[in-house]
Amino acid sequence: MILRPYERTIFKRYLLPARGEGFIFVAASFSFVAVMLGVAALVIVMSVVNGVRGELFDKIVGLNGHAVVQGFGGRIDNWRDVLKEVRATPGVTSATPIIEQPLLTTFNGRVEGVAVRGMLVDDIRKNDVLKGEVLQGNLNRLTDGSGEVALGSELARNLGANVGSQITIINPAGRSTPFGTVPREISYSVGAIFEIGVYDFDKSYIIMPMADAQLLLLTGDQIGIIKVQTENADKVGEILAPLSQKLAATAIVADWRSTNSSLFEALEVERVALFVILSLIILVAAFNIVSSLIMLVRAKTRDIAIIRTMGAPRDSVLRIFVAIGVAIGVGGTMVGLILGFVALYFRKGILNGIGYLSGQNLWDPSVRFLTELPSKPNPVEIGVVVVMTIVFSFLATLYPAFKAANTDPVQVLRYE
Repeated sequence: MILRPYERTIFKRYLLPARGEGFIFVAASFSFVAVMLGVAALVIVMSVVNGVRGELFDKIVGLNGHAVVQGFGGRIDNWRDVLKEVRATPGVTSATPIIEQPLLTTFNGRVEGVAVRGMLVDDIRKNDVLKGEVLQGNLNRLTDGSGEVALGSELARNLGANVGSQITIINPAGRSTPFGTVPREISYSVGAIFEIGVYDFDKSYIIMPMADAQLLLLTGDQIGIIKVQTENADKVGEILAPLSQKLAATAIVADWRSTNSSLFEALEVERVALFVILSLIILVAAFNIVSSLIMLVRAKTRDIAIIRTMGAPRDSVLRIFVAIGVAIGVGGTMVGLILGFVALYFRKGILNGIGYLSGQNLWDPSVRFLTELPSKPNPVEIGVVVVMTIVFSFLATLYPAFKAANTDPVQVLRYE
């Protein structure tokens, strides 16, 4: 908003407190702080929610793929032919055969339920989620017949195992004898410990070469699923539609939306609800701007009448008070953005500090899925917050500004 020189002078004068106007300044300060806190809260919460969704998506999809091809009965016999068919589908960037089974593992008397996943050696080494998250050991140690496996960090911690430890994996579906079924027990050496960052995966997953997994599970040359990566995760249904028709008689194609729909839908509902609820803080701040400007107009009625008598038009008075309200909104928005980004940068320390003072674990990985609090600011959402705040601030100025502009100098100065 462009102000004339004399309008800028009056604008600056009314923004700063004069003697006897401390109460008006305090009310305006509350409006500024309310806008600041509302913007900061929206930036922090929306960035954290986006970070949680993005982190979960990257980890889950990175480990399980955009889609999976699963054979009827949980087994794919002619998996090499199916794998060629999947890789030949337009839009598919990679396809990984996997065999997975829930089993038991024991070490030093400790027993844990695990999910044993067998993968081809090259796929283990090329997996972006795994290779970038190795805490100890090396994935290159996992080769066919080596007896080496990789453990999730939480699983290793629960077992008390380290790289080089000998763990035993128990397959209840062992060989049949006259006395019943004897569980199959095979010892493996821990070759690597990884931390994906998703608690449920880190506490249960054991990764091993495909040949070793097939030997442990007695499946022969079979696999359970084929993990599929596509060019566009949002269009995975369209990309894999022809494949679903080709494999209708032998396998089911399920994308990430169907396998994790409840989780991501809940996150999306929570995201929208939090945005609406926190936007009410900015709306309350706008009402504070209205009240502070009304108080300012009542305190400056005589000054407004004198200005009008000296020749100032109505639109000048209107612009002055609109500029005051918008300045409070813009100033609060800018400071709120800075406060929000600072809080996001130091979010881990702030979370730990609050947890220390309250004596509570505010980010329990077993409840929150992720081991750390993520953050992913969205420029579009931040832009919406900024525009929304400035628009609310502008609308809040209209009633007080029109009241000021419609001041009748004759009525005000009649008895002066």
